[in-house]
Amino acid sequence: MPPTPSHIPREECGIFGVFGHPDAAQLTYFGLYALQHRGQESAGIVTSWPGGGPFKRHRGMGLVSQVFDENILKTLDGDRAIGHVRYSTTGSSLLRNAQPLVAETAAGQVAIAHNGNLVNAGPLRRELETSGSIFQTTTDSEIILHLIARGLSESGGILHNALHRILGAYSLLILGEEEIIAVRDPHGFRPLCYGRLGQAHIFSSESCAFDLIGAQYVRELHPGEVFAVGLQGPRTIEDLSRKKRSALCVFEHVYFARPDSILDGHPVSESRKEMGRRLARLHPVDADIVVPVPDSGNYAAQGYSEESGIPLEHAFVRNHYVGRTFLQPTQLIRDFSVRVKLNLIRPLVQGKRVVVVDDSIVRGTTSRARVVNLREAGAREVHVRISCPPHKHPCFYGIDFPDPAKLIANQLPPEKIAEYLGADSLGYLDVDNMTYAAGGPRHNYCTACFTGFYPEPYDFSTDKLILEQRRYTTQSLLPPHDQRTLQL
Repeated sequence: MPPTPSHIPREECGIFGVFGHPDAAQLTYFGLYALQHRGQESAGIVTSWPGGGPFKRHRGMGLVSQVFDENILKTLDGDRAIGHVRYSTTGSSLLRNAQPLVAETAAGQVAIAHNGNLVNAGPLRRELETSGSIFQTTTDSEIILHLIARGLSESGGILHNALHRILGAYSLLILGEEEIIAVRDPHGFRPLCYGRLGQAHIFSSESCAFDLIGAQYVRELHPGEVFAVGLQGPRTIEDLSRKKRSALCVFEHVYFARPDSILDGHPVSESRKEMGRRLARLHPVDADIVVPVPDSGNYAAQGYSEESGIPLEHAFVRNHYVGRTFLQPTQLIRDFSVRVKLNLIRPLVQGKRVVVVDDSIVRGTTSRARVVNLREAGAREVHVRISCPPHKHPCFYGIDFPDPAKLIANQLPPEKIAEYLGADSLGYLDVDNMTYAAGGPRHNYCTACFTGFYPEPYDFSTDKLILEQRRYTTQSLLPPHDQRTLQL
């Protein structure tokens, strides 16, 4: 499995589901393949037929193409399936934490695939364990499974009781013996969309997966929507919105989502080009060429070039086959982790004034190495332009940013960051320009990692290993004034 460099913020998961197609497992395999960018640690698929019979499941560590082959897919027969690709934002990267998770309940079998992070996972798990629940994993997703099972013995709807207990980011696919239920949290932090393939119903974290299998994109699930597909056909069965504002993670538009996806009715590629255009207006510079950092900087660089009139040159060439190496080359090749992924076409930058466009600066070490490489290749000037604001705060909704102490923008002002990078200038896009480029004003999005204002209150003591470290608390460790929420 190719490693994800430590400087890159990592996404949590991708989910995909099929209802009513005889080749459900094969379609789910291709859907997960299209969502591979959302998680590369593990992959899994669960299938079933109507009318009972045991669920069939296969999970493994690694990429989708490594976990599944033709023979394995043949064993996963059924006309409905849910699948998952994972990057661990709660719980370690272990096979036992791979999803979908499956449980036997009084009402039958249930499987669940979860994208997001619960902010009240610690106290909920402590409550469940105290009352006798036995957990097999250290993921917050299993908490939802236990709450669903517990809801069977309570008054009211099974899902209603469970979903009204959890807080945070969750896009869910729940496979029961008669239907698939798709759920998006009341803020809509993480994307989830619905499509059709003939008579079959398809769910996916991103619309790009529909294109791969030839499905028709219908719409996105609304924040707080609980949407079911079964014998009664597709229907919305509940609205969990609770008058909470929508808060799609704007970094989906900046970096995580594939450019061929649609988020909130807005093509991601267009969002990124518009970010580049606004960046050019906000931070103009006299230069000879605009150079994108592939792949996430490509569209923003195109927009910057179009707005500024400076020619676009793809001077960085990406190696798409970077894998693990048994040899630690730090003493042999300086900046190996950067050079093995991106190489420069030197004649394109030699003697030129270069504008480098990237999606973000997290720790700063990789951006610094790229500036060094450009200088070594003979670039006369290097101007760095970033298509989002400075990252200063942690994410509690499903992105694994480094500790805030390791976020360079949390330690240094932009002029000092430029000095550290060795750049002639540095320009960030601001919050308002970023969100309007994505299709709406800032109150439509979660911008917590930039602004420090969180739509859903969080426990600052929580980290991705909280359920392994057993640091539970039913009260926040922070005083009330540190429970930062966005007041509108």
